[in-house]
Amino acid sequence: MKKNLLLLLFACNISFAQDLSKQLREFDTYVDNARKEWQTPGLAVAVVKDGKIIFKKGYGVREIGTTNLVDTQTIFACASTTKALTAVCMGMLVDEGKVNWNDPVSKYLPDFKLYDVNVTRELKIRDLFIHNSGVGNADFLWGVMDVSSEEVLKKMELVRPSYSMRSSFIYQNIFYLVAGKVIENVSGQKWEQFIVNRIFKPLGMNRTFSQLANVKGNNQSKPHYFYNNAIRTITPSSPDKIGPAGSVYSCVDDISLWMQCMLDSSKYNGGRLLKPATWTEMFKPQILVPASEFYPTMQLIKPNWMTYGLGWFQHDYKGKKINYHTGSLAGEVAIHAQLPDSKLGVYVFGNYDHAEVRHALVYKTFDLFALGGNRDWSKDFLKLYGDIKAQGEKAEKDFEAKQVANTKTSLPLSAYEGKYTDKLYGEAEVKIIDGSLKITTNNFLTATVQHWHFDTFRGDYEKGWYGKALVQFFLNAKGEVEKLEFEGMGFVRHKK
Repeated sequence: MKKNLLLLLFACNISFAQDLSKQLREFDTYVDNARKEWQTPGLAVAVVKDGKIIFKKGYGVREIGTTNLVDTQTIFACASTTKALTAVCMGMLVDEGKVNWNDPVSKYLPDFKLYDVNVTRELKIRDLFIHNSGVGNADFLWGVMDVSSEEVLKKMELVRPSYSMRSSFIYQNIFYLVAGKVIENVSGQKWEQFIVNRIFKPLGMNRTFSQLANVKGNNQSKPHYFYNNAIRTITPSSPDKIGPAGSVYSCVDDISLWMQCMLDSSKYNGGRLLKPATWTEMFKPQILVPASEFYPTMQLIKPNWMTYGLGWFQHDYKGKKINYHTGSLAGEVAIHAQLPDSKLGVYVFGNYDHAEVRHALVYKTFDLFALGGNRDWSKDFLKLYGDIKAQGEKAEKDFEAKQVANTKTSLPLSAYEGKYTDKLYGEAEVKIIDGSLKITTNNFLTATVQHWHFDTFRGDYEKGWYGKALVQFFLNAKGEVEKLEFEGMGFVRHKK
């Protein structure tokens, strides 16, 4: 009887291994085909199941036009999937009794101020992680100006709130930088060193970097963007100024170790990063995410709810809870997703701007290795985003159709030259170059624009993948150029 039972268990194990091997072959083929469908130059994918890394592989090339293949050691941008790592860093300090999630931020950063003094006073450590402060997106502070992290934080006092504190949700990167400063002040280590010492080294993530500036070696992916009718390599956008929000760079060999740790209540090699209660807090829903903040993919997933934890989005899928977060920089993408009930996780790196094949691979992973179903998510998401692209192209044509013909500028072109300033947005300089206006903001963002109509100008950004720039000048009662608006930023003409 005992012998027969052992034989039965052995047979079951063989059958399970055969089934998994078949699933992995199917997944491998699916990933490769999906990458080609989405025209993504390179991908790297890892899957963790029941505590084991069951799949990791690179696809395509690190740079288009080369034969430099992606492998499991190729470095990619983690981008905003960094946020979960930063939340764990803070959780460690909570475990040590040095911080409490509900402590006021001012206790640790007394000089940090926001536009509303009441929000400055009431802002809690927890609020830094869940995008509910009332301050809307302020990425212009690092995306269109070359200033230090300290200057970014200082300028937050000038950013007007977009909604009442804790009344809603608007995605906000800058507060993760604030969290990093709290970690620095409490621990005595800069965030970029703390995360190396407390997460990367213990987990054996020896090919993971806390900042783009520290990335070493030639096996690095290059960012890509579609512009001028072709997929092209572009200059990397450095997130180092807001490091805790998105500056980690890694490879699937390393990131799979992080995935294992997070799926197994933060355990690793006989130790653990967080106490069980703090790990649970990471994934506890903290705030409802309104439909206006949903990813377009949710149009097909159709979740009943979406929430945000401490560095994680969450929603339901086939009756199960999913934890996930995307990461996006110009020309680079990532996604980390978990199906906790099945102890299943997937991570996808890509080197093409908003390559939403990443979402397709997440749901394919969950269907194939846990929940069942054979929907072709790549095909369906490709159509969804194709329709969105078509809508964008139509909107562009509709805008161009509104151009008023045969108008002239109010003044000679030379009257628009000069420097324009704003306490929040910095400085914009306008010069005449070969009959066009060249506008440069903060010695960082540059566009060359031509007369569009009236006192509005339109033209190309120096970095072509940014698309078209629109600049509008405004005159005062004396008929003099008084201010300009560019990229949603307003500048007043500097008086000599």
